[in-house]
This record gives sequence, structure tokens and C-alpha cells, in this order.
Amino acid sequence: MPSHRGIFCLLTLGVLGLTACSYTDDAQPKSGNYLATQPDSGPAGGEIEGGISPSDTHLPALARLDTALLAALHSAVADARKSGVVMHVTSGWRSAAFQQRLFDNAVVKYGSASEAAQWVHPPNLSKHVSGQAVDIGPTNADDWLIQHGSDYGLCQTYANEMWHFELATTPGGECPPQLSNPSDERAEG
Repeated sequence: MPSHRGIFCLLTLGVLGLTACSYTDDAQPKSGNYLATQPDSGPAGGEIEGGISPSDTHLPALARLDTALLAALHSAVADARKSGVVMHVTSGWRSAAFQQRLFDNAVVKYGSASEAAQWVHPPNLSKHVSGQAVDIGPTNADDWLIQHGSDYGLCQTYANEMWHFELATTPGGECPPQLSNPSDERAEG
């Protein structure tokens, strides 16, 4: 007859064995906010961890921006720096797969596609996917760009997203009226 100590050791080994068998990668925290096994994930898909310098043009989030938008951004960044304001890019170009994940996450968060669309577009409507939008931080940089962005052609396009800018006018021109949120449609000329 096995001793109590022997039974305890066997049970302990059994529990440890079952625990080891139940390990999954999904149970482990990921580095960053992306899954490295997904296509177009991580920096290759335009994902940015925190914020990056606007001079980090080797990263796809900036390298795949519209060239006129990137040039306007660089001019604004240089002038903002003269005023003591440091800008970071928190999002630029995004792959369609990354944009879809953002939209899907927003649907879960807000409960419906129509509510989610007030904060994020699906890939077929997103200016980020086409490289025509950039998100800026921190807040003092957003404030500076809201006040001076039209000097470079950069405009805050959505009233509920002070960080989102598009090249929406000519340098020195007047920005179009802001849309209340991304779900609003602007009539194209």
C-alpha cells in the first residue's frame, strides 16, 4: 500500500503535468499590442508602441504616409520645436489588417458597428490605410497643431479626435469645417 507521502507526490506531479499541458501562448502577455504571428502586425503593419519621432521614417507608419502629408508634418514639427513643443506620431499609415483589428475591438468596446464608427473607420474608409492621416501627441502638440496646422495644410478633421490630422487644405489655406466624428460623411465635390 502506498504511503500518504507517495500519494501526495503523485497527485502533485499529476497537477503539475496537467498545468503544463494547459499552457497556451494566448494565456501569456504579448510584447506590444499585436500578435507577431498575424500578417501585417507590429511595426510592419503600422502599429506604434507609445509614440515615435516624426523623423523615424524607416518605420512603415511614417514611410508609407502620403509624401505631401509627411513633408507638411516635418515642416510643422520643426516650427513647433522652435516654440518649445515636441510632437510624437502616435499613429500614421496602418495596414488594412491592423485597421480591421482596431475596428473590431471598437465594436466590442462600444457594442455596435455604428457606435464604433464614431471613433474608428473600417479599413475601406480609413484615411490611415491610404496613408492620408496621422495622429499626433501629446496634447500640447495637438493644441499647437490645431492652432497652426493650416499654415502647413494640416487640419484636425474630427471634432472628437483632437489628435487626428489630415492634409486637407493648401499651406496657409483655411481648413474645412470639422466633422463631429469619423461616422459623419463629407460630401465630395
